[in-house]
Amino acid sequence: MKKEHIVKRRWGDRRKGNTDWARLDAMTDEELEASIANDPDWAEFKDIDWSDAVLVMPPRKKAISIRVDEDVLDFFKREGEGYQRRMNAVLRSYMEQKSKPKKRA
Repeated sequence: MKKEHIVKRRWGDRRKGNTDWARLDAMTDEELEASIANDPDWAEFKDIDWSDAVLVMPPRKKAISIRVDEDVLDFFKREGEGYQRRMNAVLRSYMEQKSKPKKRA
């Protein structure tokens, strides 16, 4: 059984990276591999077999115009960047719940 690695982040978490791209570009392949091998954050990923990796593309989005109550929009915007994605996630959850076959008692 393969161990699944899922990276989760909060909605709207668009932190700027701290990567020093110039330093990385100047590294040789050997220096890069040594750096990765010595990185404790990489340890759990070093033995992953990526040969069966599958690229999953997110569903296409469609731009629409929608009217929502001002307080609803303000609520989502207060949570920060990504409010439209969060609203979409709420709508998707509702859709999926309504799409489930009804259980009979």
